[in-house]
Amino acid sequence: MGRNTRKRRSPLATKVIAGAAALAVGGGGLVWANFYASAHESGPSHNRTRSAGAQVATIQCPDVGQKLRKVPRGARAGVDRELAQLDKQITEAYARLASTRQAQAGDASYVQNAILGPLKSKRTAALDRIGTNIRRVGGNAPQGLDRFAGCRGMGVDQPNDGNAGNGQDGQNDGGQGQDGGQGQDGGQNQGDNGNGAAGPFAEDFVDINDVQPGSRDLENGFAANGDGGSQGSFTAVCGVNENNLFNSDNLIVAPGVDNGAHHTHDYVGNQDNDAFSSDEDLANAETSCQNQGDKSTYYWPVLRLQDGTQEFDAGDLGGGAEGNVGKILKASEAEIKFVGNQRSDVVAMPKFLRIITGDAKAFTNGVANANSSFSCTGFEDRQVTDKYVLCPEGSQVVRTSNFQSCWDGQNIDSANHRDHVAFVQQDGSCPNGFQAIPQLQVRLVYDVPAPTVENGQVQNPYAVDGFPEQLHKPITDHNDFINVMDENLMNEVVDCINSGEDCQ
Repeated sequence: MGRNTRKRRSPLATKVIAGAAALAVGGGGLVWANFYASAHESGPSHNRTRSAGAQVATIQCPDVGQKLRKVPRGARAGVDRELAQLDKQITEAYARLASTRQAQAGDASYVQNAILGPLKSKRTAALDRIGTNIRRVGGNAPQGLDRFAGCRGMGVDQPNDGNAGNGQDGQNDGGQGQDGGQGQDGGQNQGDNGNGAAGPFAEDFVDINDVQPGSRDLENGFAANGDGGSQGSFTAVCGVNENNLFNSDNLIVAPGVDNGAHHTHDYVGNQDNDAFSSDEDLANAETSCQNQGDKSTYYWPVLRLQDGTQEFDAGDLGGGAEGNVGKILKASEAEIKFVGNQRSDVVAMPKFLRIITGDAKAFTNGVANANSSFSCTGFEDRQVTDKYVLCPEGSQVVRTSNFQSCWDGQNIDSANHRDHVAFVQQDGSCPNGFQAIPQLQVRLVYDVPAPTVENGQVQNPYAVDGFPEQLHKPITDHNDFINVMDENLMNEVVDCINSGEDCQ
């Protein structure tokens, strides 16, 4: 596949992150030393499994971006750059964690002293700069930002227990886990499952036949339309990224920051998507959508088959240099649909409204914002958020994301990129002060060779791209949208939905 030639890289982006060169193998992935303790138990609803005494597998830090609720507009660019710097610091620390397993095995305090301690110092400085950016424009910086500086080690199967949110170091055992960092069997089990990257693992997969119909771990955004309200729909036909538009930026979360996502995205719709695209650039760009009035950008992390394929980004940051390895799988179908609200008509979305659904850091953040699911064609009454699915022969993998569909009526974005939109309440209505807007639903279908899972190992697995420290967990799947429909088309979308018609 071809590289996105629109990419404007800064000189800094050509530098390899600390330790990454030492981690490159085969497909450019991270060498994952033996750490995985295979003993685990799985609940009947396919909830997260737990290892017994697994070594520190990754790094868990408070997600500062989620905690900044009020940032003056004049400070947001500077704050976003510092938030991206915090992400980069975690990525670099994770690279050191993954490349120093031998040292960790010989020194129970190594992770704390050599990795987490220096990381805390760097984060403290970045958090101080965030406060400076806010005060510089006359704002009031949140008190006690430095409490979010501390990070801790986390096991491969260990769910977030909430400590990452309070900034505590959580290092009562020196950061090595209860067994001094070697796992219950001395760290002899294979942790990379033969694919040379940090996950996914066998326990991240489930046979779709073992998922109960109607079961989901989470309910956000999945309330079906009722008998009242607005029952129409509008389908946007925008292709499946035939133009091979890829980059590892995130225009919403890290504008102006090269490689702000640390993983590669697929793009459909707007064809001028990178970290440096202004609203004017988006409005003037070409679009892959059949309706040329829709220059919206729809983007999501690519799905890869970890089969050793050398992709165009095998040696790049965001790609193989950060553990995102293997063949990029293009969706065979990308169904983009806007639907109505159970209880009321919908109003038009404002132009340049930004919405993120799901959480790229849900493995370390916890599941509060996780909101994507996996299923198989022919089995789509069975949805699972924290597992990749194994589909029977003739069935294809399906990724589904249903976006927030309530808008505060004022803002096209917010400091944490979430507060300006909301999910419907249990009865299908919007929270007080919010208005119903067309709900974006994205359904992606993939022809994926079924991985082989035997004896606790998975061969040739598939996985979504992600931040390296998230270990390619399925719970981190997410989807992004910027509305760049012209006024006439948006009005048509609203009219179709409110009148009960199905349009495209």
